[in-house]
Amino acid sequence: MADDLERPAEPAHEDSEQHLPAPSILPFAFAGGIALILIGLIINWWLAVAGGVLALLFGFAWIRDVTRDVRAAPEPEPVVAEEPVSELAAEEEEGPEEPERYPRSVFLELSTLGIGAAIGALVTVPALGFMIAPAFVGQGDDDVDLGPLDNFPEQQYVIAQFNSKKDEPQDVGRRAAFIRNNGQQNGVPSFTIISNRCAHVGCPTQPQGLPGDAKNIDTDAGPVTITPVASVSGFQCPCHGGAYDAEGNRVAGPPVRALDRYEFMIRNGNLVLGTRYSVGKVTGQGADAKIYAYKRYDPGQHVDGLEQYLWPVPPYEGGS
Repeated sequence: MADDLERPAEPAHEDSEQHLPAPSILPFAFAGGIALILIGLIINWWLAVAGGVLALLFGFAWIRDVTRDVRAAPEPEPVVAEEPVSELAAEEEEGPEEPERYPRSVFLELSTLGIGAAIGALVTVPALGFMIAPAFVGQGDDDVDLGPLDNFPEQQYVIAQFNSKKDEPQDVGRRAAFIRNNGQQNGVPSFTIISNRCAHVGCPTQPQGLPGDAKNIDTDAGPVTITPVASVSGFQCPCHGGAYDAEGNRVAGPPVRALDRYEFMIRNGNLVLGTRYSVGKVTGQGADAKIYAYKRYDPGQHVDGLEQYLWPVPPYEGGS
Protein backbone atom coordinates (compact mmCIF):
# COMPACT_ATOMS: atom_id res chain seq x y z
CA MET A 1 0.00 0.00 0.00
CA ALA A 2 1.05 3.53 -0.68
CA ASP A 3 0.41 4.45 2.95
CA ASP A 4 2.83 1.79 4.06
CA LEU A 5 5.67 3.19 1.96
CA GLU A 6 8.29 4.88 3.97
CA ARG A 7 8.68 8.50 3.20
CA PRO A 8 12.20 9.86 2.99
CA ALA A 9 13.19 11.65 6.13
CA GLU A 10 13.30 15.41 5.73
CA PRO A 11 16.64 16.93 6.54
CA ALA A 12 16.69 18.93 9.74
CA HIS A 13 16.74 22.64 9.00
CA GLU A 14 19.30 24.53 10.96
CA ASP A 15 18.51 28.01 12.16
CA SER A 16 20.34 29.98 9.49
CA GLU A 17 18.80 33.35 10.31
CA GLN A 18 21.16 35.93 11.71
CA HIS A 19 20.42 36.94 15.26
CA LEU A 20 19.68 40.66 15.49
CA PRO A 21 21.38 42.57 18.33
CA ALA A 22 19.32 43.02 21.46
CA PRO A 23 17.60 46.39 21.92
CA SER A 24 19.88 48.95 23.57
CA ILE A 25 19.29 52.31 25.23
CA LEU A 26 22.79 53.51 24.39
CA PRO A 27 21.83 55.26 21.08
CA PHE A 28 19.12 57.22 22.89
CA ALA A 29 21.52 58.15 25.68
CA PHE A 30 24.07 59.32 23.10
CA ALA A 31 21.40 61.43 21.38
CA GLY A 32 20.45 62.87 24.76
CA GLY A 33 24.05 63.94 25.31
CA ILE A 34 24.12 65.70 21.92
CA ALA A 35 20.84 67.44 22.80
CA LEU A 36 22.35 68.63 26.09
CA ILE A 37 25.30 70.10 24.19
CA LEU A 38 23.00 72.09 21.90
CA ILE A 39 20.84 73.28 24.80
CA GLY A 40 23.92 74.15 26.85
CA LEU A 41 25.28 76.39 24.06
CA ILE A 42 22.16 78.51 24.54
CA ILE A 43 21.50 78.26 28.28
CA ASN A 44 24.69 77.45 30.20
CA TRP A 45 28.22 76.33 29.26
CA TRP A 46 28.35 73.86 32.14
CA LEU A 47 25.31 72.10 30.73
CA ALA A 48 27.11 71.82 27.38
CA VAL A 49 30.17 70.32 29.11
CA ALA A 50 27.97 67.76 30.88
CA GLY A 51 26.33 66.87 27.56
CA GLY A 52 29.74 66.41 25.94
CA VAL A 53 30.87 64.06 28.70
CA LEU A 54 27.67 62.01 28.43
CA ALA A 55 27.92 61.87 24.63
CA LEU A 56 31.53 60.60 24.84
CA LEU A 57 30.74 57.95 27.45
CA PHE A 58 27.59 56.61 25.82
CA GLY A 59 29.06 56.89 22.32
CA PHE A 60 32.05 54.81 23.36
CA ALA A 61 29.79 52.24 25.05
CA TRP A 62 27.58 52.15 21.95
CA ILE A 63 30.55 51.48 19.65
CA ARG A 64 31.79 48.69 21.91
CA ASP A 65 28.33 47.11 21.98
CA VAL A 66 27.95 47.21 18.19
CA THR A 67 31.42 45.82 17.51
CA ARG A 68 31.23 43.06 20.12
CA ASP A 69 30.93 40.26 17.56
CA VAL A 70 33.74 41.68 15.44
CA ARG A 71 36.05 41.95 18.42
CA ALA A 72 35.26 38.40 19.67
CA ALA A 73 38.18 35.97 19.46
CA PRO A 74 37.72 33.42 16.61
CA GLU A 75 37.19 29.79 17.54
CA PRO A 76 40.33 27.67 17.14
CA GLU A 77 40.31 25.48 14.05
CA PRO A 78 40.94 21.74 14.50
CA VAL A 79 44.49 20.71 13.84
CA VAL A 80 44.80 18.26 10.96
CA ALA A 81 47.93 16.19 10.65
CA GLU A 82 49.61 16.77 7.31
CA GLU A 83 51.64 14.25 5.44
CA PRO A 84 55.29 15.14 5.11
CA VAL A 85 56.09 16.76 1.81
CA SER A 86 59.50 17.35 0.40
CA GLU A 87 60.77 20.93 0.23
CA LEU A 88 60.91 20.87 -3.58
CA ALA A 89 57.31 19.69 -3.88
CA ALA A 90 56.14 22.30 -1.34
CA GLU A 91 57.72 25.15 -3.31
CA GLU A 92 56.11 23.90 -6.53
CA GLU A 93 52.65 23.72 -4.92
CA GLU A 94 52.78 27.12 -3.21
CA GLY A 95 54.11 29.12 -6.11
CA PRO A 96 55.08 32.80 -5.85
CA GLU A 97 53.34 34.87 -3.13
CA GLU A 98 50.97 37.59 -4.39
CA PRO A 99 51.12 41.04 -2.75
CA GLU A 100 48.12 41.96 -0.55
CA ARG A 101 45.69 44.19 -2.40
CA TYR A 102 43.65 47.06 -0.93
CA PRO A 103 39.97 46.51 -1.81
CA ARG A 104 38.62 49.14 -4.16
CA SER A 105 35.26 49.22 -2.42
CA VAL A 106 36.88 50.15 0.90
CA PHE A 107 38.89 52.92 -0.76
CA LEU A 108 35.80 54.37 -2.43
CA GLU A 109 33.81 54.18 0.81
CA LEU A 110 36.46 56.00 2.84
CA SER A 111 36.96 58.59 0.10
CA THR A 112 33.24 59.31 -0.07
CA LEU A 113 32.99 59.69 3.71
CA GLY A 114 36.02 61.98 3.82
CA ILE A 115 34.77 64.23 1.02
CA GLY A 116 31.31 64.38 2.61
CA ALA A 117 32.80 65.35 5.98
CA ALA A 118 34.92 68.08 4.36
CA ILE A 119 31.92 69.51 2.49
CA GLY A 120 29.82 69.41 5.68
CA ALA A 121 32.54 71.26 7.61
CA LEU A 122 32.90 73.91 4.88
CA VAL A 123 29.15 74.55 4.98
CA THR A 124 28.57 74.29 8.74
CA VAL A 125 31.57 76.04 10.29
CA PRO A 126 31.06 79.46 8.59
CA ALA A 127 27.33 79.40 9.42
CA LEU A 128 28.01 78.61 13.07
CA GLY A 129 30.67 81.32 13.15
CA PHE A 130 28.27 83.97 11.89
CA MET A 131 25.65 82.87 14.43
CA ILE A 132 27.87 82.57 17.51
CA ALA A 133 30.77 85.00 16.96
CA PRO A 134 28.72 88.25 17.31
CA ALA A 135 27.89 87.27 20.91
CA PHE A 136 31.61 87.26 21.78
CA VAL A 137 33.07 90.05 19.61
CA GLY A 138 32.66 93.78 20.13
CA GLN A 139 30.40 93.52 23.19
CA GLY A 140 32.39 95.82 25.46
CA ASP A 141 31.86 99.52 26.05
CA ASP A 142 34.14 102.29 24.89
CA ASP A 143 35.44 104.78 27.42
CA VAL A 144 33.27 107.91 27.25
CA ASP A 145 34.63 111.32 28.25
CA LEU A 146 31.82 113.34 29.89
CA GLY A 147 33.79 116.52 30.39
CA PRO A 148 35.10 118.42 33.47
CA LEU A 149 34.01 117.57 37.01
CA ASP A 150 32.52 121.08 37.34
CA ASN A 151 29.55 119.88 35.26
CA PHE A 152 28.50 117.58 38.11
CA PRO A 153 27.45 119.44 41.28
CA GLU A 154 27.73 117.55 44.57
CA GLN A 155 24.75 115.59 45.92
CA GLN A 156 22.64 116.25 42.82
CA TYR A 157 21.67 113.93 40.00
CA VAL A 158 22.24 114.94 36.39
CA ILE A 159 21.22 113.16 33.18
CA ALA A 160 24.20 112.67 30.86
CA GLN A 161 23.42 111.78 27.23
CA PHE A 162 26.32 110.57 25.13
CA ASN A 163 27.34 108.31 22.22
CA SER A 164 28.18 104.76 23.25
CA LYS A 165 30.60 104.30 20.32
CA LYS A 166 32.71 106.97 18.71
CA ASP A 167 32.03 105.75 15.18
CA GLU A 168 28.24 105.31 15.56
CA PRO A 169 25.71 107.87 14.33
CA GLN A 170 24.21 109.99 17.10
CA ASP A 171 20.67 108.74 16.46
CA VAL A 172 21.79 105.10 16.73
CA GLY A 173 24.29 104.91 19.60
CA ARG A 174 22.84 107.54 21.94
CA ARG A 175 22.70 106.51 25.61
CA ALA A 176 21.93 108.09 28.94
CA ALA A 177 23.14 107.71 32.51
CA PHE A 178 22.08 109.18 35.84
CA ILE A 179 25.14 110.64 37.59
CA ARG A 180 25.43 111.94 41.15
CA ASN A 181 28.61 113.47 42.57
CA ASN A 182 28.95 112.07 46.11
CA GLY A 183 31.86 114.36 46.97
CA GLN A 184 35.22 113.25 48.33
CA GLN A 185 35.78 109.96 50.13
CA ASN A 186 39.23 109.72 51.73
CA GLY A 187 40.43 112.33 49.27
CA VAL A 188 39.11 110.42 46.24
CA PRO A 189 36.10 111.63 44.19
CA SER A 190 33.04 109.37 44.52
CA PHE A 191 30.30 109.10 41.90
CA THR A 192 27.09 107.12 41.57
CA ILE A 193 26.61 106.39 37.87
CA ILE A 194 23.44 104.45 37.02
CA SER A 195 22.35 103.22 33.59
CA ASN A 196 18.92 104.35 32.44
CA ARG A 197 18.17 100.95 30.87
CA CYS A 198 15.40 99.16 32.77
CA ALA A 199 16.30 95.72 34.13
CA HIS A 200 13.01 94.30 32.82
CA VAL A 201 13.18 94.53 29.01
CA GLY A 202 15.56 97.47 28.53
CA CYS A 203 13.19 100.42 28.25
CA PRO A 204 14.64 103.86 29.14
CA THR A 205 13.80 104.83 32.72
CA GLN A 206 13.20 108.40 33.87
CA PRO A 207 14.20 110.16 37.11
CA GLN A 208 11.40 111.22 39.45
CA GLY A 209 12.31 114.87 39.75
CA LEU A 210 12.13 118.20 37.97
CA PRO A 211 14.68 118.62 35.15
CA GLY A 212 16.60 121.85 34.74
CA ASP A 213 18.24 123.52 31.76
CA ALA A 214 20.30 121.26 29.52
CA LYS A 215 23.89 122.10 28.65
CA ASN A 216 25.74 120.77 25.59
CA ILE A 217 29.49 120.19 25.67
CA ASP A 218 31.94 118.71 23.17
CA THR A 219 34.39 116.01 24.28
CA ASP A 220 36.76 113.55 22.66
CA ALA A 221 33.92 110.99 22.72
CA GLY A 222 31.52 113.32 20.87
CA PRO A 223 28.72 115.65 21.96
CA VAL A 224 27.48 115.27 25.55
CA THR A 225 24.28 116.76 26.99
CA ILE A 226 24.12 117.45 30.74
CA THR A 227 20.66 118.03 32.33
CA PRO A 228 20.41 118.60 36.12
CA VAL A 229 17.47 117.04 37.98
CA ALA A 230 16.28 118.37 41.33
CA SER A 231 15.24 116.19 44.28
CA VAL A 232 15.40 112.75 42.67
CA SER A 233 13.41 110.31 44.82
CA GLY A 234 13.84 107.37 42.44
CA PHE A 235 13.47 106.20 38.86
CA GLN A 236 10.41 105.04 36.94
CA CYS A 237 10.02 102.91 33.79
CA PRO A 238 7.11 104.16 31.63
CA CYS A 239 6.75 100.87 29.74
CA HIS A 240 5.65 98.35 32.36
CA GLY A 241 5.65 100.21 35.66
CA GLY A 242 9.06 99.23 37.01
CA ALA A 243 10.13 101.41 39.93
CA TYR A 244 13.54 101.95 41.56
CA ASP A 245 14.78 103.97 44.53
CA ALA A 246 17.43 106.68 44.40
CA GLU A 247 20.24 104.06 44.49
CA GLY A 248 18.73 102.03 41.64
CA ASN A 249 17.24 99.22 43.76
CA ARG A 250 14.05 97.67 42.44
CA VAL A 251 11.08 98.57 44.64
CA ALA A 252 8.10 97.61 42.44
CA GLY A 253 7.07 96.19 39.08
CA PRO A 254 8.46 93.37 36.92
CA PRO A 255 12.23 94.13 36.92
CA VAL A 256 14.30 91.26 38.34
CA ARG A 257 17.22 93.25 39.77
CA ALA A 258 18.62 96.73 40.35
CA LEU A 259 19.63 99.10 37.56
CA ASP A 260 23.03 98.55 35.96
CA ARG A 261 25.92 100.84 36.80
CA TYR A 262 29.07 102.17 35.13
CA GLU A 263 32.65 102.02 36.24
CA PHE A 264 34.37 105.42 36.06
CA MET A 265 37.74 107.10 36.23
CA ILE A 266 39.09 110.64 36.51
CA ARG A 267 41.32 111.49 33.55
CA ASN A 268 42.90 114.95 33.19
CA GLY A 269 40.20 116.45 35.38
CA ASN A 270 37.36 114.91 33.33
CA LEU A 271 34.86 112.22 34.32
CA VAL A 272 35.25 109.20 32.06
CA LEU A 273 32.75 106.31 31.93
CA GLY A 274 34.10 102.78 31.69
CA THR A 275 32.49 99.34 31.54
CA ARG A 276 28.83 98.82 32.40
CA TYR A 277 28.06 96.04 34.88
CA SER A 278 24.95 94.49 36.44
CA VAL A 279 23.87 94.96 40.06
CA GLY A 280 21.90 92.62 42.28
CA LYS A 281 21.20 95.17 45.00
CA VAL A 282 22.72 98.15 46.79
CA THR A 283 22.88 98.65 50.53
CA GLY A 284 23.68 102.08 51.95
CA GLN A 285 23.74 105.36 50.10
CA GLY A 286 26.16 107.53 48.17
CA ALA A 287 29.84 107.06 48.88
CA ASP A 288 29.05 104.55 51.67
CA ALA A 289 26.97 102.28 49.44
CA LYS A 290 27.86 98.60 49.12
CA ILE A 291 27.22 97.38 45.58
CA TYR A 292 26.61 93.69 44.83
CA ALA A 293 28.11 93.75 41.35
CA TYR A 294 28.21 91.07 38.63
CA LYS A 295 29.18 90.71 35.01
CA ARG A 296 26.94 92.55 32.59
CA TYR A 297 23.74 90.63 31.93
CA ASP A 298 20.89 91.43 29.57
CA PRO A 299 17.61 92.87 30.89
CA GLY A 300 15.31 90.30 32.45
CA GLN A 301 18.13 88.01 33.61
CA HIS A 302 18.65 87.21 37.26
CA VAL A 303 22.14 87.68 38.68
CA ASP A 304 21.62 86.11 42.12
CA GLY A 305 19.46 83.47 43.77
CA LEU A 306 18.48 80.14 42.24
CA GLU A 307 17.11 81.85 39.12
CA GLN A 308 20.63 82.80 37.97
CA TYR A 309 21.35 79.16 36.99
CA LEU A 310 18.45 79.16 34.51
CA TRP A 311 20.04 81.81 32.28
CA PRO A 312 22.99 81.73 29.85
CA VAL A 313 26.45 82.73 30.99
CA PRO A 314 27.19 86.23 29.58
CA PRO A 315 29.90 86.06 26.87
CA TYR A 316 31.28 89.51 27.73
CA GLU A 317 33.12 90.79 30.75
CA GLY A 318 31.73 93.38 33.11
CA GLY A 319 32.43 94.89 36.48
CA SER A 320 33.11 92.94 39.61
